[in-house]
Amino acid sequence: LMSTDPNMPILEMTGTDGLYEFDALATGSDYSVTPEKDVNHTNGVSTLDLVYLSQHILGIQSLNSPYKWIAGDVNNSGTLTTFDIVQLRKLILLIDTEFENNTSWRFVASDYTFPVANPLSQPFPEVIDISNLSADEAANFVAVKIGDLNCSASPNQLIGAGSRNAAGELVFHVEDALVKQGAQYTVEITAKEFKEILGYQFTMAFDNNALGFVSVQAGELPNLGDANFGTNLLEEGILTASWNTSEAIDVTDEAILFSLTFEAKQDVLLSEAIRLNSRYTVAEAYSKKSAAAPLELFDVSLEFGSDGTILNAPFELYQNQPNPFKNATSISFQLPKESYATLKIYDLSGKTLQLIEGVYAKGYHEITINKSDLGVSGVLYYTLETADDTATQKMILID
Repeated sequence: LMSTDPNMPILEMTGTDGLYEFDALATGSDYSVTPEKDVNHTNGVSTLDLVYLSQHILGIQSLNSPYKWIAGDVNNSGTLTTFDIVQLRKLILLIDTEFENNTSWRFVASDYTFPVANPLSQPFPEVIDISNLSADEAANFVAVKIGDLNCSASPNQLIGAGSRNAAGELVFHVEDALVKQGAQYTVEITAKEFKEILGYQFTMAFDNNALGFVSVQAGELPNLGDANFGTNLLEEGILTASWNTSEAIDVTDEAILFSLTFEAKQDVLLSEAIRLNSRYTVAEAYSKKSAAAPLELFDVSLEFGSDGTILNAPFELYQNQPNPFKNATSISFQLPKESYATLKIYDLSGKTLQLIEGVYAKGYHEITINKSDLGVSGVLYYTLETADDTATQKMILID
């Protein structure tokens, strides 16, 4: 809240329901209310948003809300173009960690009426001014998560979440091979039942003690190239991927979708060195069987060899993000099958600070941990346990 009063500005955090209040204000003064939130730019952002944005730009299916237009204007240019697609994909691939010319959230005065033909044709009000305050006033806004065109963001948490239900599975296939030290080997990626697919994304983890990434080669997928892969985490053995098309396509099982070339640092079996998971870019695909059918979300897995053996992402407990943290952090994990799991957070003495338990579906999950739920600071540990597996990580909570 701003005014000419010497005590200004006054800062107020909304509740999880979005409500806030400034009270005991001097009457007769002018005030301005400005909402602001610029954290976790990836919250709610996925390749599915690229599908909707590209369909809008190509005139296949227009965005049905002015707020979605704002969400799609990633570069804050006042137009929706392929430049927005490029910037959004960089965020999905973790090439960028935030929008170059935009905040994570934008706020529009709720009583604003947009131009019908083009909601971005004129500036929209992001501040509410109140002149000569004489009684209680309401200042209401609509929050828009930039890049999130399907409204999947978690608006009342610092960290975006979590689990989702999949209607099927897209299975990528690689012929297993023993690669000799010093040799370069091109891994050809095919897929089983690549039918009515609009897009996919995933994290590929490879053993960087055994393999070094060299290059990407295009295959049968249209408009796929280097820009569909994120390579800034190669030192960690991570390659991120995001591809989409504006209309669903079919590809035969034998067709090479794309190829990846690695150089072997030691003798290694591909099936022991490469995995798909959701550690950074969540592994998922999107299918639409017809214009009238709803869009379906698929899991993504990787299959090696000609015997049909499918290597699902293994049990993994990841390092919390961010770490260290002040207010909230996200603990993520991967389950190879549906399991009853417990997540215990405890201090150096072994005292349990928080216990979370339940039945979790196969795949990737995120749990938000708030400082207020722990009651302490310093070095803490967290352990994830199922009937078959257990893992522990260390995290740091700072004041």
